[in-house]
Amino acid sequence: MKVEIWAEVTCPWCGLGSHRVARAVERFEHSDEVEVVHHPFPLGDSLPTDRTISVRELLLRKYGMSGARAETATRQIETQAAAEGLSPYRVLDNVVGNTDLAHEFLAHASAQGRNREAWDTVFRTYFGKAEPVFTLDDLLRLPDELGLDHDLTRQALTERRYRPQVQADARRARRLGATGAPFTVVDGRYGVPGAQSSDALLDLLRTAWDESHPLTLTPAGAAPSCGPAGS
Repeated sequence: MKVEIWAEVTCPWCGLGSHRVARAVERFEHSDEVEVVHHPFPLGDSLPTDRTISVRELLLRKYGMSGARAETATRQIETQAAAEGLSPYRVLDNVVGNTDLAHEFLAHASAQGRNREAWDTVFRTYFGKAEPVFTLDDLLRLPDELGLDHDLTRQALTERRYRPQVQADARRARRLGATGAPFTVVDGRYGVPGAQSSDALLDLLRTAWDESHPLTLTPAGAAPSCGPAGS
């Protein structure tokens, strides 16, 4: 069974949502038969490619959110993340930038068989360490950690080799009904918007599994049993 997650690397709900999916799969009775695949859903293409801005500035510019409102909204996410084992998880005191190249790096890593590891690494670098993941230099700090060839990674990013794939992945998510991130698809049949709880995701995994693995009654012959009235 496949679980697909579309995410933006600087979206705090995406980092938390990815963590919740992983926890749900760990608790699932058939976890060894579940494949989790991350896909890009860039949301920051309007942001500059040559500099970063603070999260505080972005919240003010995009949502008119400042001061206590920004503090309350982002600290709630950080508190939820900490309660679920993600600490530190830096949201407000961070920076944002154009993430197109980061998604291309993730597509390259995925092509080398490092999908889950690469997404975990980028989320940990950005939210756990509050380090930027936007420029070529930022991203070229990561290949060694993932066992990727440094020169091949540089070449792929310089040539923008995976740009069409990133764009195609995002278009597919929109066709499936995604209007934001995270967006999770379970078994190709259930679309789940937002960072659902691990309990809700676990229930959905079980539902999808039961539907695709119906119980077959064996013709073992008649045997005594009770009916609805106990007879």
